[in-house]
Amino acid sequence: MTQPARTPRACSLDRSVRVLDAYACIGGAARGYQRLGWHVTGVDIEPQPDYCGDAFHQGDAIAFILAHGAEFDFIHASPPCQGEGAPTKGTNAARNAAIGRTYPRLIAPTRAALETTGRPYVIENVPGSEVRKDIRLCGEQFGLAVLMHRYFELGGWTAVQPDHPKHRGYVRGYRHGEYREGPYVAAYGKGGGKATVEEIRAAKGIDWSTDHFRLREALPPAYTQWIGLAYLASLAPGLEVAA
Repeated sequence: MTQPARTPRACSLDRSVRVLDAYACIGGAARGYQRLGWHVTGVDIEPQPDYCGDAFHQGDAIAFILAHGAEFDFIHASPPCQGEGAPTKGTNAARNAAIGRTYPRLIAPTRAALETTGRPYVIENVPGSEVRKDIRLCGEQFGLAVLMHRYFELGGWTAVQPDHPKHRGYVRGYRHGEYREGPYVAAYGKGGGKATVEEIRAAKGIDWSTDHFRLREALPPAYTQWIGLAYLASLAPGLEVAA
């Protein structure tokens, strides 16, 4: 059974919910939970001056989860994806080894840390990663101008997979030497028709940062707004999740 994934309707929410946003980046995930009125604390190994959450701690995410995760009501984790996608683990693996580039594989240790907290959680990552494929979200499900397929592993709760509508066309830019127009922008890399800062901001619904690299990494807030509503629906059957 599937259901639409358009932006959730407003509903009566518990504004005392405290969320831990692990591997926070600029807070694309945080903003989605904030739309539900939740208080969001981010943690990231790097300074994040553009972070939009309610509080921020610089440090190791796994260590923070182990030390403080149980103090939160819900935990979101987006481990870095550079070592997780199929291209990195496949044809690019030998090249990366040859030039001495290594990426941490953080999904398994993050999951292990989350399990110690006893709290409900979600782990988000890219296609080809080791997250369990409980939910798949795509920008087209929310009417966004970016596709950005992402998988979500749900810990301690369940949700119904929303419908994945047919894409309306191509991602704009060059592919195999051919330039194509399309309704979606390529929010990764630079050149070759890739999206500008302003295009990424508009496509993802992020208006608080102009950092091109971090904008490319950030989740569209619509994804985690849906995840948060789906979690509430798992606690209170009958809560409206879809428009």
